[in-house]
Amino acid sequence: MNGRTGSFFGTVLGRVTMYRLVTLSLGTLAIYAFVLSLFGQVFYKPLELLATLATLLVVGYLTNRLFGALFQVQPHSESSVITSLLLFFILWPTSEPTALAWIALAATVASASKYVLAIRGRHVLNPAAIAALVMSVLASYVTLPGVSPSVWWVANPWLLPGVVILGGLVLIRTKRLTMALVFIVLSWALVTVRLVTGGQELGPALLAPLTSYPILFLAAFMLTEPLTLPPRRWQQLAEAAIVAALFSIPFTLGQVASTPELALIVGNVLAFIVARRRGMRLTLEGTRALTPTAVEYQFSSKRSIPFAAGQYLELSLPHRGADVRGSRRVFSISSPPDDDRTIRVAMRVPERASSFKRALNALPVGASLSATGVWGDFVLPKDTSKPILLLAAGIGITPFVSQLSRLHLRADQRDVVLVYVVSDPQELAYAAELETWGTPVLVVGPTDDVRLPDGWRGLGPGRLDHERLAEAVPDLAEREVFISGPPAMIEALKPALRGIGVGHVRTDAFSGY
Repeated sequence: MNGRTGSFFGTVLGRVTMYRLVTLSLGTLAIYAFVLSLFGQVFYKPLELLATLATLLVVGYLTNRLFGALFQVQPHSESSVITSLLLFFILWPTSEPTALAWIALAATVASASKYVLAIRGRHVLNPAAIAALVMSVLASYVTLPGVSPSVWWVANPWLLPGVVILGGLVLIRTKRLTMALVFIVLSWALVTVRLVTGGQELGPALLAPLTSYPILFLAAFMLTEPLTLPPRRWQQLAEAAIVAALFSIPFTLGQVASTPELALIVGNVLAFIVARRRGMRLTLEGTRALTPTAVEYQFSSKRSIPFAAGQYLELSLPHRGADVRGSRRVFSISSPPDDDRTIRVAMRVPERASSFKRALNALPVGASLSATGVWGDFVLPKDTSKPILLLAAGIGITPFVSQLSRLHLRADQRDVVLVYVVSDPQELAYAAELETWGTPVLVVGPTDDVRLPDGWRGLGPGRLDHERLAEAVPDLAEREVFISGPPAMIEALKPALRGIGVGHVRTDAFSGY
């Protein structure tokens, strides 16, 4: 992907929330399936597709509201739509009233799992997968009219282009492409070997895993669901490999044969064990203005919250009038991990802020909210001899503040240079702290009439590219580079830096949230 294309995807997709993009992608795929059905390219009739989808959407929405009221949790309507659309492509489409009743039960099970099988405000298992598994178990153990196991009819050659394009957009937006590729390549290889050893010719065996198995759909829309992932990247890749093996190699548990949903659920359980999720209740201790447009929030916790400098956490703040972005947001932690009962985060508060930002900004001191987990691999290398370049744009400075603060507290004399991109000198957040820590800072922005602290240097305004960066930091190729800021900047700089010999580039995209 070249810089211009990367900037386009980063800018456009970054404006769309993850939930909205998944909803639009699955909805578009459903419309495409209806069109294919009209032309006979899908086994199921349009009426069967329509009846099944309508049942799932209506029952899913209503039961989600019902369980939300019972558990006194504000339901997320868009989440129920996504779950219903996933089940639409997994369960057997039908227009028979008895079978539709079982479809309605599956939608109810999926909604219930978000509340009953939830720890610390997060569901443990993929709701669509657990509902599909319940249907498969019922079909295996109960002889009742209308009940059918999961069929994953989305594995259709005609639907494949839509899955590839729409699923690819979701993976780019969620930054889970590598994890998906691990699952796809390993599953494709294992299924191909199994088919060839079973007597199928090599050509058809190579094609069948992609056209007759839901490998791509599972990878793009279900395996990489952020709510059920472990916190570290290597753990996510390990989960992808385990689920791929379970997906590709047949096994049975009693009368229940291995299915894609069972493989995914096993992966969800392993991810939950690795994550060691604990209840995190935070109390707002105070706020301070960092810049004219950025605010820092300080929270305290009665229990320690282990995290590494550079990681992020998700805050949950149910509020009235929540917009389409929902009631959860992720924020990089700006405080050092040495005091793990104090958590500080920062955010920009534009004039037209989201409902979540308005609700957080309106919280009084002493109010509490919950954090649902800590994630991320945006951490400094353990090798202290490796020189480092930190490149921040705007509020992207926050993970670096945690890292630099920790280095200062531990008197870690690493060779660190910070490049800080701002549109206005007044937007230099944490300038006083950076000066105290003695961090060398190169400021990209209008600084002609501004007195910079000792050790700081203004590079002037204008677009920052790899050539300008290499001129400002002569030993750039020898440094490990960390970039935190808008996706467009990251996707333009990352390949260019690697092209001039920078070996390690780690990124933390502050996309639309």
